[in-house]
Amino acid sequence: METLRIGAQGPYVSMLQLALMRSGFLNEEPDGIFGPRTQSAVLAFQRANNLTADGIVGARTWSALSPYLLGYILITVQRGDTFYRLAQRFGTSVDAISVANPGFDSSNLRIGSRLVVPLNFPVVPTNIPFTYTLLDFTVRGLKARYPFIETGSIGSSVMGKQLYYLRLGRGANQVFYNASHHANEWITTPVLMKFFEDYAEAVATGGSIFGAEADSLIRQTSLYIVPMVNPDGVDLVTGAMPRSSPYYMRALRISGNYPDIPFPSGWQANILGTDLNLQYPAGWEQAREIKFAEGFTSPAPESFVGTAPLSAPESAAVYQFTRANNFSIVLAYHTQGKVIFWKFLDIEPPFGRQIAEQFSSVSGYEVSETPYESSYAGYKDWFILQYNRPGYTIEAGQGVNPLPISQFDEIYRDNLGILTLGLTATT
Repeated sequence: METLRIGAQGPYVSMLQLALMRSGFLNEEPDGIFGPRTQSAVLAFQRANNLTADGIVGARTWSALSPYLLGYILITVQRGDTFYRLAQRFGTSVDAISVANPGFDSSNLRIGSRLVVPLNFPVVPTNIPFTYTLLDFTVRGLKARYPFIETGSIGSSVMGKQLYYLRLGRGANQVFYNASHHANEWITTPVLMKFFEDYAEAVATGGSIFGAEADSLIRQTSLYIVPMVNPDGVDLVTGAMPRSSPYYMRALRISGNYPDIPFPSGWQANILGTDLNLQYPAGWEQAREIKFAEGFTSPAPESFVGTAPLSAPESAAVYQFTRANNFSIVLAYHTQGKVIFWKFLDIEPPFGRQIAEQFSSVSGYEVSETPYESSYAGYKDWFILQYNRPGYTIEAGQGVNPLPISQFDEIYRDNLGILTLGLTATT
């Protein structure tokens, strides 16, 4: 984590302000700049936590703030502690503590044992840029709150960042959703993460999601998500990558060859300039011909197909993960256009159109065929070609990428039905 001083701005400042708001030291939603109000909140937080009150957010201050990004506090049981007393002390609920600590007797806790105490707010934020660091916090936070979920990595990015996956459910029907193949479409990451958290909470509380009983869903279906396929590119676009980084400087040089594409906001590719959604073995040669004719013959902010299919480690990891499982349906989330693409060339998988129409009815999105210039080498293209099963590209939201986070609530509301129906669409 970066050391932050007054005058700083960017996604780390947004994370700082989020943690200060959640901890009760910052009362108004800030604007992403480390100004006097934020510094005053930092000073108050430091004093309350026996830290050096210097207004500088260094390693010790970040460490003290981390529970408010993770969404839980680790405590050591003292004499007299019960779930009820802990819930009263930390402003949470007995049920939340019980879910996070299976196997513990709530009224007979062993002194010295360690407990996870969930805090009284959702783990996944939906109002700040979603960087790789924030993803890491939310994955760890969800795993601690809901130990019945599975988390892991399907591989690594060019820069060595983990390509996280999360799994929920124990059913034989396997479903896969992914997001942020394209860097400046990062808003799709919190869409999947919020859905996963809402679904996990519904499972924990015996509730429902979009009218479907969560307990029934997890018995039928195993949901897998990879919420950020392109973490290096996302960090470039959101401003989380230092400008002194050699990867940043390389991307800047690449961008200089394409002056009509704004930098970094127009960057879709991985950090080496390969478009990850033009990497799959489904007419890759045709995609190469189309994109070369458009002038994308070398690493670029978008539309460069790479040196060969699956030459980018991120796309290769998604490919291998798909091959290692038995997915009945896949959704690849992109932005923008409020469109559902459902087939590959003339291949129409069984029930593909029917499911697309159901998705359309609950979202208001248009069912469409992929434009010719984008018809090859995408993830859903390869899935349909390889398995002849329903696969979809969902183009969420509307506007110019990257879509503003202010559009999140509308996007999530529109897509909640799609994400829920996808769990049982093929059963």
